[in-house]
Amino acid sequence: MPAFDGATEWLNSGPLGPAELRGQVVLVNFWTWTCINWLRQEPYVRAWSQAYRNDGLIVIGVHTPEFSFEHDVHGVRLANRERAIDYPVVVDNDYEVWNAFANHYWPALYFVDRDGIIRDQHFGEGRYETSERVIQRLLGVEREAVPVEGVGVEAAADWDNLATPETYLGFGRGAHRSDEPSERLLLNSWALAGEWTIGPENVVLERAGGSLAFRFHARDAHLVLSPGARGPIPFRVRVDGEAPGPSHGVDVDEAGDGVLGNGRMYQLVRAHDTVRDRTVEITFLEPGAEAYSFTFG
Repeated sequence: MPAFDGATEWLNSGPLGPAELRGQVVLVNFWTWTCINWLRQEPYVRAWSQAYRNDGLIVIGVHTPEFSFEHDVHGVRLANRERAIDYPVVVDNDYEVWNAFANHYWPALYFVDRDGIIRDQHFGEGRYETSERVIQRLLGVEREAVPVEGVGVEAAADWDNLATPETYLGFGRGAHRSDEPSERLLLNSWALAGEWTIGPENVVLERAGGSLAFRFHARDAHLVLSPGARGPIPFRVRVDGEAPGPSHGVDVDEAGDGVLGNGRMYQLVRAHDTVRDRTVEITFLEPGAEAYSFTFG
């Protein structure tokens, strides 16, 4: 296993090197706090850490930022508190640990035996039962799998009804932007209204009242947002032109009102009825909102 020498900072623990990890089974989890795939995986990693730590398992989270605002260590600490993460976390702002592992994915799991050899790896969500069996085999234990059920944004996606992919908004990786008004968007396309600046990784609202719309097919709709240098920014969400009602996400009330506080992923919609094509539109009542990517579940 590569060393963690390039860590910017350690949270929940002092630095862990070969001496501290000798004889331990280690699960290394690469993550970034806005990633919906990591958020849905995290309940399992958290449960494994708690269930097997007395058997010799050490989970080490490696936070490698995807977006520029995720370099803020305060945001990593906040994510630790919100997700009840008590295992060691490496802050990898310079991608030193990422590159040492030759990693390319969020989330990623590396399963390391007591001799420090990587015995298995898994990228993305899923394969939870197999992953837990790998942990048990490396520890030399055998028992029933730990029961896990994610809630809120950690709930498993409705894969059978998920027909819209993750979509980035900046010109560096953005796609499917339309010039049509929100009511005429085609499925899996998005549009801006108002005065926006399109940057390499985000779109930034320059004047209050601008909106962002997306035509999607999924149970859940999320948007990665940051207020930039500004304070809290109120916003309003509409689904097919109406308040979301019982289909509001965890960051919006039934009237469609929400507040952009810290930079993170915001859940705008969780459909309470049959999943179908819908258009979500978010309007910001103050300038300065930065939008990075839509994800779905």
